[in-house]
Amino acid sequence: MTKVVNVVAGAILSPCKTKLCISKRGDHLHQGGLWEFPGGKKEEGETPFIALQRELQEELGILVQATEPLIYVEHDYGDKKVALDVYIVSGFSGKPEGMEGQEVRWIAVSDIHDYSFPAANEPIVKALVRELG
Repeated sequence: MTKVVNVVAGAILSPCKTKLCISKRGDHLHQGGLWEFPGGKKEEGETPFIALQRELQEELGILVQATEPLIYVEHDYGDKKVALDVYIVSGFSGKPEGMEGQEVRWIAVSDIHDYSFPAANEPIVKALVRELG
């Protein structure tokens, strides 16, 4: 039986709420080379908010201050199952940058379909377009 990996991710909004921050997965990672909403594995005993704070500080060097739930997604890749707890990050301090060498971009929500995301992210993209237009 394939183990489920519990993940938190942030759809990070710019201060003017018109752009989203996305990052590119390293080629050596599962689903490498695709764009993603930054985040990572939730550790045992962590709340989603604490996990999101930790992951976004490690990955992007930002301190998360305000979030709201966006969507929960379960996806089976065949070789790996993920459960994604996704939040809109509407408040943070710092400037997002690739702390692990990954490319980071601010994109308009209207341009989101120009980027390739892992299959598990498809419902997230739809939810963001519905939520933010």
